[in-house]
Amino acid sequence: MNVSTRRWLLTVCMASGLLALCGGIVQAQAPSAQLEELSAFPTTTLTVSGGGTHQFNIWVADTESRDEQGLMFVRELPADRGMLFMSAQPKVWNMWMKNTYVPLDMLFVATDGHVVKIAHAIPHDETTISSETAVKAVIELQGGICEQLHIKVGDIAKWRLAQ
Repeated sequence: MNVSTRRWLLTVCMASGLLALCGGIVQAQAPSAQLEELSAFPTTTLTVSGGGTHQFNIWVADTESRDEQGLMFVRELPADRGMLFMSAQPKVWNMWMKNTYVPLDMLFVATDGHVVKIAHAIPHDETTISSETAVKAVIELQGGICEQLHIKVGDIAKWRLAQ
């Protein structure tokens, strides 16, 4: 369930006075929801190149539940770590920072690997951050790392997934 769908569902439940009945549906956002350890996520190496070449060890959100969990509740994100969200078909991605404790740089990646947008996300901000155009992936890195390493729109992001 994407961010827009969750928000719509929560609004409908609240407006209809059925929030208690809808609790099971919105429960996935609650801190008590079952979270998977990041160590169980598959990993890969991400290379971003443009003005320089930079490598990151990233977790791969390869299931719907991992996609929904993302980096929620993570208290520290090392500069060389991150998370990759992918779609089989390009789509407009809508992200948010609910239950996310660390600032993030979000890189929206086109089908050809070019970074088409970089957004700087603030912890706990529930404002939707949209790719605005259809992209194949979103990469989340430590907040501020793009500025520090001079990663910019137009750079190329590459990774290889285990077969």
